[in-house]
Amino acid sequence: MTKTENKEKNLDFKLLGWVLGKAKPYKNLFIWTLFLAVILAPISTVRPYLIKEMVDNYIMVSDMSGLSNMAILYIVVVTANAILRYFFIYSAALLGQSVIKDLRIQVYKTITSYKLRFFDQTPIGTATTRTINDIESINLVFEQGVLTIIADLLSVIAVVGIMFYTSWRLTLICLLTLPFLIIASYVFKEKVKASFQIVRTQISKMNAFLQERISGMRIVQIFNAEQQELDKFKVINKEYTQANLNSIFYYAVFFPVVEFISALALALMIWLGAKAYLNDQVSFGALVAFPIYLNLLFRPVRLLADKFNSLQMGLVAADRVKTIVDANKKIENTGTTRVEKLEGAIEFKNVHFAYDEKNFVLNDLTFKINAGETLAIVGSTGSGKSSIINVLNRFYEYQRGSITIDGIDLRDFDLPVLRERISIVLQDVFLFNGNVVDNITLRDESISLETVKEASKTIGADVFIENMPDGYDQKIMERGNNLSVGQRQLISFVRALVFDPDILILDEATSSIDTETEAIIQYAIEKLIQKRTSIIIAHRLSTIRHADKIMVMDKGNIVEFGSHEELLQIDGGRYRELYDMQFVEGV
Repeated sequence: MTKTENKEKNLDFKLLGWVLGKAKPYKNLFIWTLFLAVILAPISTVRPYLIKEMVDNYIMVSDMSGLSNMAILYIVVVTANAILRYFFIYSAALLGQSVIKDLRIQVYKTITSYKLRFFDQTPIGTATTRTINDIESINLVFEQGVLTIIADLLSVIAVVGIMFYTSWRLTLICLLTLPFLIIASYVFKEKVKASFQIVRTQISKMNAFLQERISGMRIVQIFNAEQQELDKFKVINKEYTQANLNSIFYYAVFFPVVEFISALALALMIWLGAKAYLNDQVSFGALVAFPIYLNLLFRPVRLLADKFNSLQMGLVAADRVKTIVDANKKIENTGTTRVEKLEGAIEFKNVHFAYDEKNFVLNDLTFKINAGETLAIVGSTGSGKSSIINVLNRFYEYQRGSITIDGIDLRDFDLPVLRERISIVLQDVFLFNGNVVDNITLRDESISLETVKEASKTIGADVFIENMPDGYDQKIMERGNNLSVGQRQLISFVRALVFDPDILILDEATSSIDTETEAIIQYAIEKLIQKRTSIIIAHRLSTIRHADKIMVMDKGNIVEFGSHEELLQIDGGRYRELYDMQFVEGV
């Protein structure tokens, strides 16, 4: 064995230990299932031995009374075997489902705690595959893997043992073909293992493709790209189908080979066994029982290869899931400062930030917002406006410098507490499948319906909400597709208000709203920013005239900073240029 193969084998055992470790909360169930596996082995082998005894000691001597008693014993053994096997199968399945139920929660909790950078680099379909398909495959480790393999191995050992006890001559005859079966099973296992890895990769690619195209179907149809995307899907679908066909091919070859080897063993046993019987070397009962022994021997050996593949498929899936769990993409939450309210004084000192750790989008950024003030940030696309919000909320970590709120370093705050005190309204509104209230409160039971209605009235959203057929119980489709852009934005604005933030951030929140809706929101904004520190990232300069300070960004640097009137006085200034483009030239 090469070092690479040995490393791969060790990795499999590590993964197996990791998966089995997830069963620790269900230790009693695991022990019970293992106990059933142990006692099933000898019980399964008793049946042919009883048949041999009935033939030799009762049928051959015409002892019908004794035969009746043996028949009753045989029925009891068969019944006990069936009942125990039921409990074994059910217990193994229950153990597997219990483990993957917990694992789903662990993976989901882990993913929701990751940095947004992880989602920038990981397709949604891939993360979905890990959370659903791959975790479901881990169930194979318990349902068709470790425990059933142990049961089958014990059964093989028990069968061989009782075969030798019954007739060593017939046993040696039967074992003549066993090496060929083992070789065939090993080749089959290795081939299917490789094909399973390809299948898992292909299904992940397909899920990622479908998730992206279905989510972006509007763009696909707008640009009449249905045929191009269909052609791409056909290629992915063909590769996925071929991966499955390759694994089916190995099954199609393996099982006929196994049947041939089994038939050959049976033929040898009958031919040589009959000669041994005629020479009084074996009993007639043994000759009758050995075909059953053969089936009990070859069936587990044949299925072992398939179950090893199920185990390997579960481990391949476990490796993918473990990669997600161990990715360590979390924002470190080492802060211990907990506050019920923030004053809202924000200060950036020499902050440098890059999404990829190399190409900085914020360069030596220094500015201050006093508590209760409103800062407007303007600049061209890519100037770093949204990046300021991302680091302030610790969605991403800045590399150098410091950020403080009320004089406390940002990283000293407990992360959930920090985010509880900040509300953000984004340009791209995301609404979930549910009703209006659910989307506003995000199912936070501490927020009452009265609070929702009051916030809605504050910004004027109550008019359109109450005019809907079901009002606040109106069903909202996925991503809010049954609402207009302005209506979605209003709901997201109410969502931000009901959490009563100390710091309010509007990230291009009015850029997609019509003039009438903007007028409704603008009045509410002006009332709200009197109570709290506000940051407004805006494209429309009409929405920020009354901001206390305006910061103009360009390529990650502050190029101008001051009030609306002060910035207009700068001849050739960037803000004056933007203002003239929107109002003087009417653009």
